[in-house]
Amino acid sequence: MSSARETTSVRVQIFGEEHIIKGQASQEYIEELALLVDLRLEEVQRSNPMLPRHQIAILVAINLANELEKLKGEYKELLALLEEAN
Repeated sequence: MSSARETTSVRVQIFGEEHIIKGQASQEYIEELALLVDLRLEEVQRSNPMLPRHQIAILVAINLANELEKLKGEYKELLALLEEAN
């Protein structure tokens, strides 16, 4: 018996374009992620209306990568604190 999860295909709107996202998560989760990306793109576009779409996408990707790296650092710090406490 296989433990592989079923692939979900979800049609979403991101930055005014329709995309089909495939993944091993629920439809609701994929839609939530798409909404997050869409909101970020619109936010950067409002702040920088003259930037081309691809540069807006790159800025959003950099911002999200920065947030991820900060969270990874916080996670490592929390793990270290937990190890010290034990």
